[in-house]
Amino acid sequence: MIMKSRLLRYSRRLVKGVALACCASLLVASKAPSTLEKVKAAGKLVVLSQNGPTTYYEDANGQYTGFEYGMLEAFASELGVKLEIRDVHDLSHLYLELENPESDAHLAAAGLTVTPERRARVRFAPSYFEIRQQVIYRLGEARPRTISDLEGKTVAVIAGSAHAEQLRKLSTRHPELLWEEISDVDAMELVEMVNQGKYHYAVVDSNAYAVHRGLYPKTYVAFNLTQYQPVSWAFPKGDDDTLYRAARNFMLRANTSGLVAELRELYFGHVSKMNAGGAQTFAQLTRERLPRWKEEMSRVAKEYDLDWELLAALSYQESHWNPRAKSPTGVRGLMMLTRATARELGVNRLDPIESIEGGARYFVQARDKIPERIREPDRTWMALAAYNIGYGHLEDARVLTQQLGGNPDRWQDVREHLPLLAKRQYFKHLKHGYARGWEPVTYVQNIRHYQALLTWNGRIEEQRIAAANDQPESLADASGAEAAGSASAL
Repeated sequence: MIMKSRLLRYSRRLVKGVALACCASLLVASKAPSTLEKVKAAGKLVVLSQNGPTTYYEDANGQYTGFEYGMLEAFASELGVKLEIRDVHDLSHLYLELENPESDAHLAAAGLTVTPERRARVRFAPSYFEIRQQVIYRLGEARPRTISDLEGKTVAVIAGSAHAEQLRKLSTRHPELLWEEISDVDAMELVEMVNQGKYHYAVVDSNAYAVHRGLYPKTYVAFNLTQYQPVSWAFPKGDDDTLYRAARNFMLRANTSGLVAELRELYFGHVSKMNAGGAQTFAQLTRERLPRWKEEMSRVAKEYDLDWELLAALSYQESHWNPRAKSPTGVRGLMMLTRATARELGVNRLDPIESIEGGARYFVQARDKIPERIREPDRTWMALAAYNIGYGHLEDARVLTQQLGGNPDRWQDVREHLPLLAKRQYFKHLKHGYARGWEPVTYVQNIRHYQALLTWNGRIEEQRIAAANDQPESLADASGAEAAGSASAL
């Protein structure tokens, strides 16, 4: 009887334990998946961004590229999902969308400056970049040097930007400070407005202005509005920080592994310190000389599977698109070929059409000598260096790079060692001896910069044509007349 009672009590405890275990199991099973789990289950990472040269854009093949895109693509790849970018034209809407609990956006990445006001609204991952806010003015007008010099004149800023936040702070001590927040524009458009005299000043990020500088030769930096500020990705605030922590760990690795440095070199390494005179000359010759040769450059570039902007940039660096150009060393023509090179290629270097064809063929021959294991764009950059300094000296620089612990297959490493070809302690041990090794470094940087400017200039023209075609006929005619008047005034 006692044994039976014990068994009964044991059975009841067992049933109760099983019931509790089942309940616990059901609770675990019914627990909502984390944000990171949802991203992986959906197979995509949804990112809010803004189209532009410092974030993401379509290349000549219709594929997305850009600094921000490269970072996001690497993060999505690490998560094992596809990247989906949604363009948001207005920064204010970007933050509202990120804060909306009904939104399926996971983060925002648009070169976002980290500020105390924004930290109160969103959660930022570790920084991967630093920028300064810069006041831009139009050359020929009085240069402002302090905040006080801006008072009484309108400053253009992007609506909802950190620039607008900064001006609001400054207005407490400078009540006469005036600014206009403009929606649905990017930094390039603001700089263009100042270039055209539509606004006295604009505030833009230093990296954005550096990329655009050559397109707007009538603009210049007046002064830095801020010290360097961190830039990062923004995430919604909330209890679930699983995706944020994954991004945080990724960003820490990206900063230490060299990924950030590699992408910065790829997308911003071409930015040259073009002065006002250089920018003015480039803009003027793009209008006056390039159209004469563009069709032929496009034809030859297509024949040799090159971007025509690269061929045009190479020609500008060599001759400023002057078919009668001649250097003190005897190189001549549109592509500045030596007599020996022209003879070897079977072209008349003084004939501009033959010069273009010969220059393209000479570049391709230099590129074909580069080891196949070297990937683009390093392959093209090394070929440009070889076009300038000769393939033998480029190989010497690659050998020296390897001897000194660098990677001879990366332009970034080779570029650092090229100037050593001018130092006896190094060149005396190299096959081809002394060379002015600093020249191809500047040479390649300039060509990359000119190519980027030509590419963006082409896109701007396409956008203007598309916008004009979208207008009613009467408005399009009026706009065309106004544009013609503006062009004649330049």
